[in-house]
Amino acid sequence: MSRFLRIVLPALVILVWLVVAGVGGPVFGKISEVATNDQTSFLPASADATKVQERAADFRQASGAPAIVVLDRDGGLTPDDLTAARRIADTIGERDDVQGTSPVIPSEDGDAAEIVATLTEDAETGDAVSAIRTTVDEALPAGVSGYVTGPAGFTADLTEAFAGIDGLLLGVALAAVFVILIVVYRSPLLPFLVLGTATFALCASILVVYALAKAGVVTVNGQVQGILSILVIGAATDYALLYTARYREALREHRTGWEATRAALRGAFEPIVASGGTVIVGVLCLLLSDLNSNKALGPVAAIGIAFSLLAALTLLPALLLAFRRAAFWPLRPAFGSGGRPTTGPDATGLWARVGRLVARRSRTVWIVCTVALLAMGSGLVGLRADGVPQSDLVIGSSQARDGQRVLADHFPGGSGSPAQVIGTERDLDALVDAVRSVRGVDGVVAASTDSPSGTVPVGSDAAARTAPGTAEPTVSRGDVLLEATLADPADSSAAERTVRDLRVAVERVDPDAVVGGVTATAVDTNDTGIRDRSVIIPVVLAVILLILVLLLRSVVAPLVLVGSVVVSFAAALGVGALVFDHVFHFPGVDPSVPLYAFVFLVALGVDYNIFLMTRVREESLRHGPREGVLRGLAATGGVITSAGIVLAATFAALGVIPILFLAQIAFVVAFGVLLDTVVVRSLLVPALVIDLGRRAWWPSRLSRPARHM
Repeated sequence: MSRFLRIVLPALVILVWLVVAGVGGPVFGKISEVATNDQTSFLPASADATKVQERAADFRQASGAPAIVVLDRDGGLTPDDLTAARRIADTIGERDDVQGTSPVIPSEDGDAAEIVATLTEDAETGDAVSAIRTTVDEALPAGVSGYVTGPAGFTADLTEAFAGIDGLLLGVALAAVFVILIVVYRSPLLPFLVLGTATFALCASILVVYALAKAGVVTVNGQVQGILSILVIGAATDYALLYTARYREALREHRTGWEATRAALRGAFEPIVASGGTVIVGVLCLLLSDLNSNKALGPVAAIGIAFSLLAALTLLPALLLAFRRAAFWPLRPAFGSGGRPTTGPDATGLWARVGRLVARRSRTVWIVCTVALLAMGSGLVGLRADGVPQSDLVIGSSQARDGQRVLADHFPGGSGSPAQVIGTERDLDALVDAVRSVRGVDGVVAASTDSPSGTVPVGSDAAARTAPGTAEPTVSRGDVLLEATLADPADSSAAERTVRDLRVAVERVDPDAVVGGVTATAVDTNDTGIRDRSVIIPVVLAVILLILVLLLRSVVAPLVLVGSVVVSFAAALGVGALVFDHVFHFPGVDPSVPLYAFVFLVALGVDYNIFLMTRVREESLRHGPREGVLRGLAATGGVITSAGIVLAATFAALGVIPILFLAQIAFVVAFGVLLDTVVVRSLLVPALVIDLGRRAWWPSRLSRPARHM
């Protein structure tokens, strides 16, 4: 290639990425505009809660979520307090984003009152609730406590908790990676090149995801947005570190930067593409999910990994070629300085010593590692991954959660968040009787467009309902909508049991009846999440095993690798269960946490094994299986350990967002990645492969004795 093209081609690559970053950078702050945290929108179309949500507007004016204002005074509300409450209701009702408010409803004990403010369909929930809270705070009489809770209140608190995901999360992740890179490379320039590559990959990913979300192709929520940022930063940095290690080796063996770049790309291309492809295939398995939130993460994460790959194999090589040896200043790799032995008694360095230890006691090493990992995995016995109440999704202060507790102390716990039943109008009386017969139901009304309150009382007395001037339940396509107030808080386990019993009761009357509402949404979400785990995890294992078989041209080695990361995953989740219960005292684990942790840990854990085993295979073809393991471990030990620490740090950064789901994912994945890096890849896998010898590579030609070695 001419000298002109050697200059123009890298410059053109850098220019293209600069343009992409210039367009994608400003979009980064806008992705929240196309994100939604409405739990119902992530349910599958087949869920009963989704069906009720879609048809609710047929029975009453379309509206947004209800915000419940609760006022409370120890010793009882005074007449002046109730007058102030009515003024609050009138002020809230005058807002453009509020469709209407209920009358002030005093509690039976006289200590509290509630106002239900229904938001308009197009209201910005977070802004509306914030304004309502300000109104309440400014009008409260001395000695009265006020809260805004209900579905709108919880959504507002969740939105506020996700507010730092655009800036704080990315800043913490980049800062952590920068410090690690400075320590590892002791170079002031190289960390900027690596992080620049990761940041440009993120800008490109955000640009594409934003366009797809705006077009309605994918659904994005706060957790998907946060995981995308962390995944791209972590993965792009990992791939960049692998290429950088190869490039530094090549600079010692080649005189010119161009020759070193070609050699580095030849050596790094297969493991980086294989590793990235494994992660892409793994996350795309989430498309098998019935939960739209899980399904959305699949293509979004795949887009992020694809751009991470592309940036690591195009932008970073161009940047390093531009700076050549100066990129590593002050520890520049000199041409001809690569003769240090990596194995044998003369080898130096930590990973050469680790290799000698593994070679001497291979069976003991892998048995001890396996027993230790299984012991950690015993914590799975106490794992409670069947869902958590909505009120516990936000870690730390939550006015909606505090208000919910006050509401439950003075009113039926499900006030303002009723279970909704859609059934045929001809069975109305029987449906009402069935709903009332369920333990945990405090009352039932029917939706009506003729009533000022939007509901009418219903019962078995048909004559009373048809009396002159009495509003009738709204009938749509032969169906009516009943609303059942639950005795327990809408996000409690007791309320969930009531909804399950309610479904059984109404289906006996009308097999086509469906039950929705806030509690039913939580029930359907948890049930679908549990279903997804049992379906997707085996598929991910099978797909990754197939990829490894094709990559390593072996059956035994891939089984070893997959088995090792499964044991590592069990250990990470087991330790996580113990920490969640006994250290952080979390109320439980979301059903999707084990699924997400499995997809990321297995895909990313196999990543490191791919980095190791592709190098081991390369060295084994030249020096034999045993020597190949030692050389491969010595050559990749430093870079894989650095990559693992970087990835663990980036996932740990998710913990700065006060959302229970993200905190749990942060711990399990960060701890699991460190286990994979320090124990599985460094000790367990090398020891197993050495103990198996040539059998590890069956049925490839490496499994057959060499004639000349």
